[in-house]
Amino acid sequence: MLTRKQYELLMFIHERIRESGVPPSFDEMKDALDLKSKSGIHRLITALEERGFLRRMEKRARALEVTRLPDNMAETARPATTRSQSQRIMPSARHGRSEARDSRHAAPRRAMGDSENAVNVPLVGRIAAGTPIEALQNRIADVPVPSGMVGRGEHYALEVTGDSMINAGILDGDTVIIQEASSANTGEIVVALVDDNEATLKRLRRRGDSIALEAANPAYETRLYGADRVKVQGKLVGLIRRY
Repeated sequence: MLTRKQYELLMFIHERIRESGVPPSFDEMKDALDLKSKSGIHRLITALEERGFLRRMEKRARALEVTRLPDNMAETARPATTRSQSQRIMPSARHGRSEARDSRHAAPRRAMGDSENAVNVPLVGRIAAGTPIEALQNRIADVPVPSGMVGRGEHYALEVTGDSMINAGILDGDTVIIQEASSANTGEIVVALVDDNEATLKRLRRRGDSIALEAANPAYETRLYGADRVKVQGKLVGLIRRY
């Protein structure tokens, strides 16, 4: 049997993944359940793992998977909530920024999922549109996108963090669609892996034997690297945003 808090957390994670394709952060879970610290969230997640409702993948940010939901009322300490009730524990109901950020993801994916012309693209993690922060992660979820947005070859999706590409129309919280590629023309926006460690979304410029990763925000400087330090991981072909 699940406790009320265990049930609320499980349904919150389930709703967030279903809406946006990305599990919530620990801060969002803490706020949603009105807990004072993230240690309580860790205990709830551990309990849900032990009961077979959640699976947590180590060393991956936000890597939570709902493996099953309660089969019947007897497995929970409270009746199942309706959709409108479950939305009350979403952080977006109380925090303006969370609402704005989350809203960029959900609606387009639901609408495209209903379309016969939609295709699924794997969401593999987060990408920094700013100072490089992390390398690409493994598959988290599938993102349905219009078939016309993708061409030949393999594609993947990334959630954007940061604001260094705002003048290129790429905002914090957007989901970008990337076509896998190991090379790109100068001037193209690419996913670049620097020193085999940090990934960033930038406009690539070739300068002799060097590669410049150029921001689209004057607040950020262009970073120049030796060509051997930068590996192109893909090229931007599309973007998803919900208003």
